[in-house]
Amino acid sequence: MFDLATIDHLLTTTRSVRKRLDLSRPVGPEVIERCLEIATQAPSGSDRQRWHFVVITDATLRQSIAEIYRRSFAAYFGAPQGPHGGRYTPTNALQASAIYLAEHFHEIPVMVLFCYEGRVEQQGVTAQASLYGSILPAAWSFMLALRSRGLGAVWTTLHLQEEAEVAALLGLPAHLTQAVLLPVAYYTGDDFRPAQRAPASERTHWNGWKQRRAPDEPGEGT
Repeated sequence: MFDLATIDHLLTTTRSVRKRLDLSRPVGPEVIERCLEIATQAPSGSDRQRWHFVVITDATLRQSIAEIYRRSFAAYFGAPQGPHGGRYTPTNALQASAIYLAEHFHEIPVMVLFCYEGRVEQQGVTAQASLYGSILPAAWSFMLALRSRGLGAVWTTLHLQEEAEVAALLGLPAHLTQAVLLPVAYYTGDDFRPAQRAPASERTHWNGWKQRRAPDEPGEGT
């Protein structure tokens, strides 16, 4: 039997980490490799396992990717204001952590780019769901494996606005789809708390769209 309390705690406290990433502590390749081995146990459509994991530790490459990320962040968030390049002015804690990540992106010791063979942007929803459904679960499993070892990661996709430049920078073949980029570091502090979320019952539908309450008896409502 599993220790459900421990597992539930892991599942409810694994999230994107930004301000609490330890930018000064090195991350050894062995922990990345082990967490990626765990990630390959995630589901893969038709068991094709056509994933590829690009691990970036070189300082020059990290700087270049950080510059791409910051350009995409500025396009998404708006250019910083003020003299000498200006500064961002956050209006809430989430914006403040996102700005911190953009400003310190190049300092994060490891970045892992999750990719999958195939291009589906011109195809239908079935092909798109199959491809992304075959790589994103692996990325989430990787984050869970990191969390259990005292490391954190942050889910980022803003670089995809300039995915061709990233592909050229890393020498990626043209048939690869970049899905998510995870900056990785040990985290500071002791633990995390579950995030504030709306109750799942507010987003749960039973036996169709209209029924929002679970059937009282098996088979009820069918």
